[in-house]
Amino acid sequence: MIENNETIDEFLAQHSADVEEAVRKAAAAEIMPRFRQLAAHEVDQKAGPHDLVTDADRLAEQYLTEALGALLPGSVVVGEEAVHANPASYEALQGDAPVWIVDPVDGTRQFVHGDSGFCTLVALAQRGVLLASWTYAPARDQLATAIRGQGAFLDGERLHSGAPEPGRDLEIATSHPDYTTDEQKQALLGLWTDGVRPRPCGSAGLEYLAVARGELDATVFSWEAAWDHAAGLLLVEEAGGAHLTRAGEPFRITGGNVLPFTTARDAATARRVRELLSGAA
Repeated sequence: MIENNETIDEFLAQHSADVEEAVRKAAAAEIMPRFRQLAAHEVDQKAGPHDLVTDADRLAEQYLTEALGALLPGSVVVGEEAVHANPASYEALQGDAPVWIVDPVDGTRQFVHGDSGFCTLVALAQRGVLLASWTYAPARDQLATAIRGQGAFLDGERLHSGAPEPGRDLEIATSHPDYTTDEQKQALLGLWTDGVRPRPCGSAGLEYLAVARGELDATVFSWEAAWDHAAGLLLVEEAGGAHLTRAGEPFRITGGNVLPFTTARDAATARRVRELLSGAA
C-alpha cells in the first residue's frame, strides 16, 4: 500500500499518462460503441426516471476498476455503480488507502438521449485530499487534467478560470429541483435576484470544466456524491477557482457538508454566491 503523499507524487509523475490511457480506453471500449446505439434493454432506472444507468456505465466502471487498481496496488475504487450495489463501499473515502473516485458516465441522461454532453470522471484522493483528476468528454474528444499544485489543463493547454467581468450578471448552473430538499430549495431562491442568471445544470463534470475555463461563473449543487464532484473540484481549484459550502467552509469529499455548496471562478465570486445562498446578502 502507498504509505505517504511523496510516494503518490512519484506515482503521478510516472503514471499519470497511464491513467489517461486507461480512461480513454474505457471510453473507446465500453462507452462510445454504445453512444446513439443503445438498445432498450441496455438502459435501466435506479432511483427514478431522472436517475438512469446503462450497460456503458457498468462496463466502463468495471474496466476502470480493474485498470486503476492494477496501476496503483493497495488502492481502492469508489465508483458510482459499485456504491449503488453496495453503499458501504463509499466508506473507503474515510480510510487511509489511496482512493480512485470514478463516475464512468457523468451525464447519463444526456448519453441516453444521444447528446454529446457527458464525460468520464476519475479522481485520486487520500484521506480526503484530492490529488489528481481526469475529466474526459469522449464524444467531444476533450481531456482535462489536474494534479494538486501543478495546475489544470485542457488538451495540454493551461486553464485559468479568471474572474467575472465587473457589472455583468453571474451565470450559475444549479441543481435540478428534483434533487433538492425543501430547505435547499429555499436557499436556492437566493440566486433569483438582480445580477444573477441561474440555469439548470447538465453534466456536473462538464459544468466544472466550464468554470475552470472561465465560461461559467459558478455552480451550485445540493448533493454530495463524491464521483460527481471530486474531479471537477480539483480542476477548478488548480485553475484558480474556489469552493464553499453554505457554512462558509470548503466542500469535503468525505461528506458532512452544509448544502447547497458553490464552486466558482474565483474566491470573491464563491463568497458572493455563498452569501446569496445563506440569505446574508
